[in-house]
Amino acid sequence: MKSIITLLIVFIACTGYAQNFDILIKNGKIVDGAGNSWYYGDVGIWNGKIYAIGQLPNAKAAKVIDAKGLIVAPGFIDVHAHIEGDEWDVPTADNFIHDGVTSLVTGNCGGSNVDMKSYFHRLDSIGMSLNVASLIGHNTVRRAVMGDAQRDPSPTEQNAMEQLVEQAMKDGAVGLSTGLIYVPGTYSKTPEVIGLGKAASKYNGVYASHIRNEGDNVTDAIEEAVNIGRQAKMPVQISHFKVTYKTNWGRSVSTVEQVVKAREEGIDVTMDQYPYIASSTTLDTTLPEWAFSGGRDSLYIRLDNPATRLQIRKEMLASLKRKQLKDYSYAVIARYGPDDSYNGKSISEVNKIRGGKAKAEDEAETIMELIKSGRVQMVYFSMNEEDVERIMKYPFTMTASDAGIVEFGKNMPHPRAYGTNARVLGRYVGERKVIGLEEAVRRMTSLPAQKFKFKDRGLLREGFAADVVVFSESEVMDMATFEKPHAYSKGFQYVIVNGELVIDEGKHTGMRSGTVLMGPGVR
Repeated sequence: MKSIITLLIVFIACTGYAQNFDILIKNGKIVDGAGNSWYYGDVGIWNGKIYAIGQLPNAKAAKVIDAKGLIVAPGFIDVHAHIEGDEWDVPTADNFIHDGVTSLVTGNCGGSNVDMKSYFHRLDSIGMSLNVASLIGHNTVRRAVMGDAQRDPSPTEQNAMEQLVEQAMKDGAVGLSTGLIYVPGTYSKTPEVIGLGKAASKYNGVYASHIRNEGDNVTDAIEEAVNIGRQAKMPVQISHFKVTYKTNWGRSVSTVEQVVKAREEGIDVTMDQYPYIASSTTLDTTLPEWAFSGGRDSLYIRLDNPATRLQIRKEMLASLKRKQLKDYSYAVIARYGPDDSYNGKSISEVNKIRGGKAKAEDEAETIMELIKSGRVQMVYFSMNEEDVERIMKYPFTMTASDAGIVEFGKNMPHPRAYGTNARVLGRYVGERKVIGLEEAVRRMTSLPAQKFKFKDRGLLREGFAADVVVFSESEVMDMATFEKPHAYSKGFQYVIVNGELVIDEGKHTGMRSGTVLMGPGVR
């Protein structure tokens, strides 16, 4: 009789019916992240893990969440973030957490920390509210070895760069990133990148690329990214997939088809996207790339030389003409350190404030003067809605913000820093019906987890890390706009990171339970 009772107790414990959990989420509409249809159930969390899922009528917990009428999903994984430098100032990462993000990948667009071991150690020391993985950036590695030289690397320099990539992979990077429109990466040729890709591929890394061109030459740029993956034998992630400027609107039909064909060939190519018609990068990209050769000191010397400055302006205006733009009104300042009154104003408006005439020549001169004052962060309105929706419909498109951690109320950041996931769920799932709820959640969870090899995240599964979001399907919406970007997303009631409540009834608890997500080179 005693043995029967013992077996009964074991059975009850294993089924979770009498389990005492740390957190119990009851009566939720479970969207498991795999793309499966939702179902009603409970989720029991214990010791940082998902311990049980299903009907748990007799379970108890220190914290019980009644999720009736709410969606319960895996925590969102943002595969394209730029948090370098911000994590120390705002380790609570409020803008991401309030948008349902529990994990992110930084080090994108070729820019990262070069010493991954030290970076990860420091992240562990401060503790963050979400989990962080990092790529090793090509631009960072190239600058460490070659500075901003506009030339091919010598064999010795190439080897030195490959060694830095290999060490970063051993220390936990999840792959190699490039930003091939940025100095000094823009000076590189394809074979250089393939060599670095092979160094990362040894450790099962991903190649994530801000491709060389997203406008007139976008087709060639996509093919280059695919070829790098082909030659280096590694998965490819094309960053913030889009087509820019009116002359290229509609070309997403062919660019998406390029990715489809690459996948049919057997190359693992996926992409990420932010759901907005404006991009954000520095003002530097309006100048010809050769102007930055040798670094910013060399740039300033060129800008002070009348003949060289005239050539720079001539090429700027030619680029504007190719884009079928009459002026720089499409370019809005997000952050200008010397004078924050410029934030939120277009280059055309700032040019007038500074006494310039309303013509492109004067605006180009204003741009050069602003750049002489340091780096200027911009928002560029250059895309159209049809391309955004067409790209979003493709089943291997992930949702990603391309944003950093922002301090609430400071500067005029792109609203994607606050509302990327909520915008997809509220606008493109709820209002416009571009994709379904379960599919949208899959793009935010299991698809990125699979791509970056986060083996215990991205799904609601027993034994997986307890990264969970609970949100209202009817209320979820991005509140941040270009005019008023500092606004947290609406609808996220609870966010759990590694079994700890970070958002409780819509409010950040201050909990910093995130961890570093190491790449396969360590594992």
